[in-house]
Amino acid sequence: MIRLLVGTLFILHSITVLSQNSEIGFGIGAWNYTGELSKTYDILELKPAGTVLYRSNRGRAISFKASLTAGKIGASDSRTTDALANARNASFNLFLYEALVGGEYHFLDWRSAKRPLRFTPYVSAGLGLFGIAGVPDKSAEYSSVQPSVQLGMGVKYVINPLWYIGVDFGMRKTFFDYLDNTSEASTRTKAPFRFGNPNDYDNYFFTGITITRTFYTIPCPGSPYK
Repeated sequence: MIRLLVGTLFILHSITVLSQNSEIGFGIGAWNYTGELSKTYDILELKPAGTVLYRSNRGRAISFKASLTAGKIGASDSRTTDALANARNASFNLFLYEALVGGEYHFLDWRSAKRPLRFTPYVSAGLGLFGIAGVPDKSAEYSSVQPSVQLGMGVKYVINPLWYIGVDFGMRKTFFDYLDNTSEASTRTKAPFRFGNPNDYDNYFFTGITITRTFYTIPCPGSPYK
């Protein structure tokens, strides 16, 4: 995970050499989850998380971004009235960490000094690796580090030329059904019927507020004789 982040930062640093604007910052927010224990996004299952990020702004519309995010994630059958879920009576409470690299597309010229309100909505996409720690009952054999695909959206605002603030929401699509430690069968009983769907992968989400510090690079002029 750390090697991935270091490699990602190196790649983006190389990109930034040609860029006139880059950002370093942090954010606070929450993880959430959908899967066997929570079929829909439930704001009451939000768990605290934090992120650090690096962004290279490549003109008006496109940015490249690398981030490292970590925090708690969990859910419980005790919050549902579903009879099968009540019989299963499962729960999980894990520590989830993620390294992500991706891009953002901005719809407005948000950094233009000519705009009275310097903000823009944006969409994002990326690839990442996530890891989980604190699995109480690992009844299936699987790696604790898995890939994910990120799709997101948000809004950015220029506080001043040096500081930006943003609100970010992103879904992470996984190819993994043991984030909640519940898949084909219950981990607590030998009941002959399934307690989960192994073909319905778990997903997780990050919602947060970020603050970044901007750094400007002035390209050195080249020789006119080259």
